[in-house]
Amino acid sequence: MNERRELKISHETRYRFAAPATYGVYRIRLTPMTCLGQQVRDWRIAIEGGAVEADYSDYHGNRVALASVHSGTEEIMIRASGVVVVEDRAGMLGHGSGGPPLWLYGRQTARTKPLATLTALIEGCRHMVRADDVATLHELSAEIRRHMPYDLSMSDVAATAEEALARGRGVCQDHAHVFVAVCRALGVPARYVSGYLMLKDSINQEAGHAWAEAYVPALGWVGFDISNAQCPDARYARLAIGLDYGEAAPITGLLVGRSQSDMNVMIEVQQQ
Repeated sequence: MNERRELKISHETRYRFAAPATYGVYRIRLTPMTCLGQQVRDWRIAIEGGAVEADYSDYHGNRVALASVHSGTEEIMIRASGVVVVEDRAGMLGHGSGGPPLWLYGRQTARTKPLATLTALIEGCRHMVRADDVATLHELSAEIRRHMPYDLSMSDVAATAEEALARGRGVCQDHAHVFVAVCRALGVPARYVSGYLMLKDSINQEAGHAWAEAYVPALGWVGFDISNAQCPDARYARLAIGLDYGEAAPITGLLVGRSQSDMNVMIEVQQQ
């Protein structure tokens, strides 16, 4: 029987504004997905300093809430919490049903578009990667880590795959972007995943996690955590998917006429 875990998750994001807000809106993707190997229990989203105006599913199947900022507020807090039951399926999610066609996940975006450095890596991996062979995708993961070791000090949510690879170091978001870019260039549909990872030595975290999924014809979608050299197991909870970080980010927002002065994130992931 595959290992199962009940992950208790709390994710709090607090924004403090340089001046009282006049208008703002946030797109919130903080409801984990119910899918093969993952079930969501007792999930809640609470907002202080704002209110949810609409709730919908986007074309990837992510649950999205649109929240407005109360006029005159100097701080907004968005908190999501609950329990997710996860089964270890060695990263295999199956073929799925509905949702976008496979060809969409072969399209590069502004964040994954190959330029000189990324193109060189793609050409170097062309002989290695086979769309029907999971082992070659693990080899690709190892090649990306060799070219771009994990370095938390290099975290930059605005970095593209090309920029991260050129500087030679990066974090999980960068690894996922580069993996997705190479896969797409070599004819393998791939997508970006945001989520949570239960760490061995700490409940508290300052950021969520990111990995990638590639489509293997015989198996369907398979997850690859490039940073940790493994497929996601029962310690991982999928939050949202997209063509890149911009479509799977837990929170994105827009403030009109005001600048955001400070953001603080607190995440707790532990076994229930």
